[in-house]
Amino acid sequence: MSDDLHINNHLTIPRSGLHFKFARGGGPGGQNVNKVETRVELLFDVKHSHTLTEARREQIIKHLHSRITNDGILHIVVGESRSQWQNRERAIERFVELLRKALKPKLKRIKTRVPKIVKQKRLEKKKRRGDAKRLRGKISQQMNE
Repeated sequence: MSDDLHINNHLTIPRSGLHFKFARGGGPGGQNVNKVETRVELLFDVKHSHTLTEARREQIIKHLHSRITNDGILHIVVGESRSQWQNRERAIERFVELLRKALKPKLKRIKTRVPKIVKQKRLEKKKRRGDAKRLRGKISQQMNE
């Protein structure tokens, strides 16, 4: 187990910055569920982490606001497996995945222009369609036009 979690080329978070809580999990496991604390809660203090720059901190808080408490703590809960170790590893995987998505730069949309010929064709098609619908009307209306 390495001490650092590689998020991207610019950010590495030490495992010592992560805190874990354990609880009895539900789901499969029979009597094991009642006596072994397999559910894992990963806690990461986004607001007070010394490894994050202010810009990255804001980006993470903006992107993951629904998972972060008012105190600035990111909460990830995993209880899928009967094994505490597997749940812990899965929580770390989710943590890295979430931070990668949150820190991925947003691409700016490049505005494109509609070509003149496309506009002309669209207007001609609308004109033809309108003519076809007008011809379906009553004959007396057509003679008045």
